[in-house]
Amino acid sequence: MSLRARLNTPGLVIAPGCYDALSALLIERAGFEAAYVSGASIAYTRLGRPDIGLVSLSELVDIVTAIHQRVTIPLIVDIDTGFGNALNVQRSVKLLAQAGAAALQLEDQVTPKRCGHLAGKELVPQSEMVGKISAALDARPDDNVLLIARTDAIAVEGFDAALERAEAYRSAGADVLFIEAPQSAEQLAAIGKRFGGVVPILANMVEGGQTPLSDAGELERLGFSIAIFPGGTVRALAHHLNDYFSSLKAHGATAPFRDRMLDFKGINDIVGTDDMLKLGRRYE
Repeated sequence: MSLRARLNTPGLVIAPGCYDALSALLIERAGFEAAYVSGASIAYTRLGRPDIGLVSLSELVDIVTAIHQRVTIPLIVDIDTGFGNALNVQRSVKLLAQAGAAALQLEDQVTPKRCGHLAGKELVPQSEMVGKISAALDARPDDNVLLIARTDAIAVEGFDAALERAEAYRSAGADVLFIEAPQSAEQLAAIGKRFGGVVPILANMVEGGQTPLSDAGELERLGFSIAIFPGGTVRALAHHLNDYFSSLKAHGATAPFRDRMLDFKGINDIVGTDDMLKLGRRYE
């Protein structure tokens, strides 16, 4: 089922964050309906750097291509500001749609952007973002590639201005609205009241971020259609690896940690080693 078709059916779509093919594969194996290719998580894992616009379009295309070749669930891809102006947005949309994106998330920050839950964000004019949305819609191969319009206006221009921007982006043709970093449960509820049932809306759950954390049932009750957990995967991974490396340093062996890790067979089962070797033998 396409993501567009899924959003026309009841129930919240939960999309955990991924940053490579293995993390996306584990999301699919866990039974999730979609994965969110997180720009922040790519910056953390590929560069060891913060989410401040350092990842390039070519790097993102390579990563999405690899993920799409390995999993079948829809990929929601964070394309930041589209890597430039309206013409850059068109190139980004074409390349990432070809790479396998089911939805592209475009935001209204200036270039280079920064994480939506960091201070000091700046926005492009509303009219410029509307133009970029139009450019993205013209560039996509068909309407099965969804466009998610994100506004970061709450922290910059205030909550009412963020709602106004979201309304303008909906009028410009965005398929999904994403009002980033609401600062209270009341703001979350107000977003759902304004747009829920009118257009699919997306909520971003960031542990330690600006938005109070809500579970899937509450977000669905408020009217949200998609919930992303973009950086939770990396934060869980980093926490686990810290424990693993501390144990290895202390003991000089992995034995004390063995019950919290896969063995050689376990990882090979996940990545499909036996199937790949069997396939290779067909051509001997």
